[in-house]
Amino acid sequence: MSLVELIAQADERGLAAGGLACLDRCLPLLGGDDEILRPLWGNLTEDADAAEWGELVERARDKLGAPAAQDDEAALLAHGMLAAAPDDRRAAGVRAWADACSVASLQIHGLLDPTPDDAPVDSRREGRTEGMSPLVAAELRRQVTVLEILAGHGAGGLRHALEVSTEGRRVLRAVVSRRARGRA
Repeated sequence: MSLVELIAQADERGLAAGGLACLDRCLPLLGGDDEILRPLWGNLTEDADAAEWGELVERARDKLGAPAAQDDEAALLAHGMLAAAPDDRRAAGVRAWADACSVASLQIHGLLDPTPDDAPVDSRREGRTEGMSPLVAAELRRQVTVLEILAGHGAGGLRHALEVSTEGRRVLRAVVSRRARGRA
């Protein structure tokens, strides 16, 4: 099943987790530590109060701040994901946010991948993967995996979805670090 189809079929928790996972993997571009988004992950559990989501999003925004004037396109896209996070994870807007985060995260990975990938992001999300650059391919796999885990296990799959996201964050952190050394 394509990523577009998985997003279309996801429930509210899956959509919120999918968007959050994309944002989480791009955290190295925002300059935050690995724990900043942890309260949002905790808010997706069965026992959590979904009404607290907006407050937790606002705390994350406060901690991560606004984009710096010198931020590049990848960092601006990551800041845009956080800025667009809905105040209510149960609202209709969470589907649009999850979809936008998916696109932004794939664009970010494409910008950071030294291997060119000239295909439009939408074609990748629809399943056309021929000639895909390695970093974009890995991000696409992670997005699909997170949505499949949550579709199959609901809240019980959150820990595994977070592990998938953490792995992707480590990869992106290494890419960002390598890129910074190359510019110095």
